[in-house]
Amino acid sequence: MGTDRSLADFLVASGVSRRAFLKRCFGLAAMLGLPAAAAAEIAHGLGRARRRSVVWLSFQECTGCTESLTRSYAPTFESLIFDFISLDYHHTLQAASGAAAEAARHEASSAGGYLLIVDGSVPLGGQGACSTIAGRTNLDILVESVEAAQVVIAVGSCAAFGGLPAADPNPTGAVGVEYLMDNGSLARRPLVNLPGCPPLPEAIAATLAHFVTFGRLPTLDALHRPLSIYGNTVHDRCPRVSFFNQGLFAESFDDEGARKGWCLYKLGCRGPVTHNACATIKWNGGTSSPIDAGHPCIGCSEPGFWDQGSFYQAELDPSAPVPRSEAAQRGQALFDDHCVYCHQPAGADLGTAPADVPAAYPQHGGRSHRQQFDADQWSDLVDYLGEVKK
Repeated sequence: MGTDRSLADFLVASGVSRRAFLKRCFGLAAMLGLPAAAAAEIAHGLGRARRRSVVWLSFQECTGCTESLTRSYAPTFESLIFDFISLDYHHTLQAASGAAAEAARHEASSAGGYLLIVDGSVPLGGQGACSTIAGRTNLDILVESVEAAQVVIAVGSCAAFGGLPAADPNPTGAVGVEYLMDNGSLARRPLVNLPGCPPLPEAIAATLAHFVTFGRLPTLDALHRPLSIYGNTVHDRCPRVSFFNQGLFAESFDDEGARKGWCLYKLGCRGPVTHNACATIKWNGGTSSPIDAGHPCIGCSEPGFWDQGSFYQAELDPSAPVPRSEAAQRGQALFDDHCVYCHQPAGADLGTAPADVPAAYPQHGGRSHRQQFDADQWSDLVDYLGEVKK
């Protein structure tokens, strides 16, 4: 495919109507936490987009992240975007092998300005000999590839945090991309982590669409994850959360509670401490999710999830999963009633330090805010924000 062909031309040739294209742009805008008006800008940006060079490096991984995006029951908008912008180098999907595969990587890398996707952890043990490609260590190839990359996208928990290969005792010395940037082994580049085992295919597509449209990465949390996708916990939007609130829990996988769809917290569900959009976006074209299918969330999008104890044992008393002071509880109620419309739950996207919020608020004249708070309410809200920021 030539670089002079736009994404709009490619989608038309693939049988995607203008109406369907706009519909998916609205969906991408919602997924990215953008206002509905941004859908037109996304459509305009994607429609004019030319093919972007993508280099996809696979290291210590199981291929699940690639299959998450490509093994769909029918051609999807996400897979079409992937097909349009990728395929310059992906040693799992490409036909070339051996010297021809390495030549393809060098050719893709020599142009520079490409999007670098990393899939799998990087082993540092044994001088990197645990995983090599064409006789070179994963770290050596990654260092070379990052130099000319415009942005780095760590796909999956292995690339983001080390994942399963890094589980105790971590015999290969597996680490994620961010770790290597932090310790100076890797050049610093704009980085976004898309953890999950595997991540949602929509998370990958939405991140790519945002970058192609706006030329920058979406708003990220402290772990470099897109807030629009990882800003809520699985518990926040869980289809079983009403049973959690009622104190109705399945005690085993085959008891009456399990058959009635009660909360799986006592069976080890990590939903309350796991940030991801599985409960809303779901899998297989929005069909289902692990919790919908009767299995607890295992927390796969959080760092070190393999070393957090048994998957089938509750860590906390479900009657009080997040202990807070009375003032913070009142503040949480205020936030949920008045602030959550514009700010991520738990105040995750408030750049201002919690204690400085009351002083910063009047500087903006309270514009666009739905509620005027009195001194006592401010005190409760600050207590709540202070606790969730810890």
